[in-house]
Amino acid sequence: MTGAFKAALVQTTAGPNPAANADANVQLLHEAAGAGADFVMFPEVCNMIEPDREQCRAKARPAADDETLTRLREGAAELGVWVLVGSIVAQSEDMPGKLANRSFMIDDQGAIVGEYDKMHLFDVDVGSGDVYRESDTYRPGTNVTLVPTPWGVFGMTVCYDMRFPHLYRDLARAGAVMLSAPSAFTRPTGEAHWHVLLRARAIECGAFVFAPAQTGDHAGGRKTYGHSLAVGPWGEVLADGGTAPGITYVDIDTSKALEARKRIPSLLHDRDYSL
Repeated sequence: MTGAFKAALVQTTAGPNPAANADANVQLLHEAAGAGADFVMFPEVCNMIEPDREQCRAKARPAADDETLTRLREGAAELGVWVLVGSIVAQSEDMPGKLANRSFMIDDQGAIVGEYDKMHLFDVDVGSGDVYRESDTYRPGTNVTLVPTPWGVFGMTVCYDMRFPHLYRDLARAGAVMLSAPSAFTRPTGEAHWHVLLRARAIECGAFVFAPAQTGDHAGGRKTYGHSLAVGPWGEVLADGGTAPGITYVDIDTSKALEARKRIPSLLHDRDYSL
């Protein structure tokens, strides 16, 4: 096992057409692999952003039949790269009428080696009439996911999860040196909180945090923040994708996480308390 690899953070402006999004995702995967990436990471809901709930339900497929997931698995095997499918909108197997916001880890043979359903749903009113009710469409996940990779253990989360620090700390204490937060972050909350939340999660955990993101103007008036980030375990921003669609590359050495934890071993200093 080696700690060094080249990561590619893919930043897209997904639309409501799953087939068109799949074509774009596969093209970006080939571009990233051609540039030497070992590990390619896609944002949240990379298979579609469909603002109409009924249309979203109608277009969603079981995960095994989703075109983006299928073609990214094929691409990972063809190109010999690892892929984080930040999440897809998929039919829920256990709750008819609800969808799952599901993240997948694909190894370099095209096998699914980890999956995670977004646990915390974005039910908020961020002001100026900007209201979100994810629980009207999605059901929450219930399980955390840790994935062994050639570069260390990877903990999977999605977007709004980043506001719940205990989740990240538990993943780090269980061995994760890398954490994901693929997102479709709103612009108001992104401008206020995006960088500071992701840097805080990295510092608290002594871990790398990767947050590939949606960006730009989507169907139905939705606007996402962009700024795909890679944050180092000392809290330094290693790469920022800005606001344009595209790919951001960053060289990673996961041994730096162990160095950071030796300098500030806070994961070993938790204490029990009562209120």
